[in-house]
Amino acid sequence: MKSTQAVLQGKDTAIEAALYMSFELGDKAWKLTFGDGRRKPARFTIAAGDQAAVLECIARAKARCSLGSSASVQSCYEAGRDGWWLHRWLKQQGIDNIVVDSSSIEVNRHARRAKSDRLDGDKLLQMLLRHGRGERVWSVVHAPSPQAEDERRAHRELHRLTNESTAHCNRIRSLLVLHNLRPAQVGGRTWAAWWVAHQAQVPPLLRAEIERECERLALVRQQMRAIELQRHSELTQQPLVTQLSQLRAIGTCSAWVLAKELFGWRHFDNRRELAASLGLAPTPYASGDSVREQGISKAGNKRVRWLLVELSWRWLRWQPDSELTRWFNRRFAAGSKRMRRVGIVALARRLAIALWRYVQHGEIPAGATLKPMHT
Repeated sequence: MKSTQAVLQGKDTAIEAALYMSFELGDKAWKLTFGDGRRKPARFTIAAGDQAAVLECIARAKARCSLGSSASVQSCYEAGRDGWWLHRWLKQQGIDNIVVDSSSIEVNRHARRAKSDRLDGDKLLQMLLRHGRGERVWSVVHAPSPQAEDERRAHRELHRLTNESTAHCNRIRSLLVLHNLRPAQVGGRTWAAWWVAHQAQVPPLLRAEIERECERLALVRQQMRAIELQRHSELTQQPLVTQLSQLRAIGTCSAWVLAKELFGWRHFDNRRELAASLGLAPTPYASGDSVREQGISKAGNKRVRWLLVELSWRWLRWQPDSELTRWFNRRFAAGSKRMRRVGIVALARRLAIALWRYVQHGEIPAGATLKPMHT
């Protein structure tokens, strides 16, 4: 009997040799949960961002689990607002850390689910133990280099400023409509003259509010111009952007986003891996006699996915003789409006694969044409 117990206790030697740790990251406090696969989890609460406290908790957990100071540590946390600094710091401390896509964490659908930081930390630890055994239990987010992460900031900020500019323009138009004033454009070249001619028709307090909105709009557009000038000055130093923008239907702005968000730092082994990273992979449902398609997964980079859908519409217009366009016309062009929308998503997946092959191997998509060279 004793020998049997000894075998059972030592059956998972890979787990016993390491300490497993999960982070539940909050704005003010972090919940750390430790385990080794044998004992009950140990839990600690520390101030958010306290690096010394993290190392102290690891040492206490190793002592509790009777592990040596040199025992390996594996950790995980959900991707979120803390970004990648914690991941890089843990790597520097010799800790094998992974960042998990929170939407891929399994939950119990049987009844209403209880949720707390303690339960979430325990769940992450259990799944980390299973991940250590080799099970495929979640999606791991690929970590960009510090340079690649920083290079994303410009176009993301520009997108946010564009939305702010639209919001300010819509707000000004809505305020003017209160007095039946409908300018042709807001904030453009003719706006100053139009406002001088019509501001007397607006009550003083509303006039002051509109002028403050105009000041905020001018500041946003000034910042947009500064980012665009900076990006334009860096285009000559980006060969990948130049290569992508040589294809008709792809402009420099779209090529910039594709390079910074996708092709400039990620390596893909095959087309399925590429489609999965964009959320353009199909999601089948086959159970017994029920077989149907649930559409794309939408689990990847939404910015690139949206851009590829827009580029697909442009591709149909500017690359009419390409094999991709002929395929779309055969399958979806004669269908209903809904079928064309379904078809454009399928075209976006094929276009992403074609662009990946073009970037990796210089293989121009079949039938596609390049822009004429300027002399």
